[in-house]
Amino acid sequence: MFFEACSAQQRLPAPSRVSAGPKSQLLNPFAYIRKIVLFLLIFSFGCSGMEQTEREKLRRANCKGEYIYRSKEDFFYPIAAPAHTPRAPYPWESESNLPRITKEFFRCKGSPLNPPIVDASDPEKITPCSDCEGGNRHGLPVIHNQENVYPILVDLLNYLQKKTGKRVIVTCGHRCPSHNTYADPAKENRTSKHQIGAEVDFYVQGMEDRPQEIAGLIMQYYQETPLYKADKEYLEFKRYDKSDTSIQPWLNKEIFLKINQKNENRDGDNRHPHPYLTIQVRYDMKTKERVQYDWTRANKNYPRGN
Repeated sequence: MFFEACSAQQRLPAPSRVSAGPKSQLLNPFAYIRKIVLFLLIFSFGCSGMEQTEREKLRRANCKGEYIYRSKEDFFYPIAAPAHTPRAPYPWESESNLPRITKEFFRCKGSPLNPPIVDASDPEKITPCSDCEGGNRHGLPVIHNQENVYPILVDLLNYLQKKTGKRVIVTCGHRCPSHNTYADPAKENRTSKHQIGAEVDFYVQGMEDRPQEIAGLIMQYYQETPLYKADKEYLEFKRYDKSDTSIQPWLNKEIFLKINQKNENRDGDNRHPHPYLTIQVRYDMKTKERVQYDWTRANKNYPRGN
């Protein structure tokens, strides 16, 4: 019995062992994939390097060099002399983008917010002077049976905007008697034509320091307007020697033109630091009458609000 048991034990199969053959690689697929990717990268870089080498060989084989023989006096294209080109205006600088000057630009600039001032021009009567209620509470003078200013003032300012392409700033148009006294209480100002709509103070934005050029354009208006071409009294401007300004004013039959420098004729409406121009109407072409200050026209010839 013992012998048979031992024999049976010896006939038992030996335990199987897993061999490290191809089957083991199937058990680890990631290592196999890494090998394939590495092979493809090496192959692609190798091919690209070969292509670059072949291109370089072709480039060197096709390169040719030639000498250029040229004299220092040789030139093939004429060189034009440099010429100054004026800057084109920006869209907002053109005359079409500027507001048209109308009578609304001439409305009185008084305001009830302005504090009272003391008029010391008359030592016997020193009283506080108050400003008016403003252009919203009273109208413009009645000229040619309608509320307006003299049309030549509007025409001249629109002409300046058209010629310069720049905005005209009206600093003082119509003044009611209250605002006229408040802005300038001097005795000489009591008969100002601002009160009858026949005077305007202004300057041109961007040309503040060139008032004489603006004065020349105003004279040019009379040269270019067909209405005045046959009348020398409008075309010829004379100098006025009795003036309180350093530059002698000009005048023709219709207007009186004056330049006020930075330190001349400053009042409540002209507190800006620029020179400005003043135009006064001397003659009304429509009524064929001289334009002069009149107390009734200044004080009672404009509508008042409530």
